[in-house]
Amino acid sequence: MNVLDVIAAILVLGGSTLALTAAIGVLRFPDTLTRMHAATKPQVLGLLLVLAGAAIRLRGHADVGMVILTGLFTVITAPVIANRVGQLAYREQNIRDDLLIKDEMHEFVENGEPGGNGQN
Repeated sequence: MNVLDVIAAILVLGGSTLALTAAIGVLRFPDTLTRMHAATKPQVLGLLLVLAGAAIRLRGHADVGMVILTGLFTVITAPVIANRVGQLAYREQNIRDDLLIKDEMHEFVENGEPGGNGQN
């Protein structure tokens, strides 16, 4: 076992720990917005760490390209999905208003503007 194998193992274990904390957060948090935060941020970072560990372990193998594409696809799609889920949860009133510090979508929903994402 060399140094690169140890680094790969540390990355995989760290990523798995972050994915576990994301799963616990999804189960424990009270509303959709906080669950969405737990499901996206640590989960994506955890997956990237696991993929980095796999890429180090597979160094020089043809599958490293697929691992890189998987990481890029996750980084590109996760924010979009989180945005859409958050908007839907807000419009369906599946949130706890007492947990919101600032409500930026209220004016868009009241005015009936399409999108409601702050862009005109």
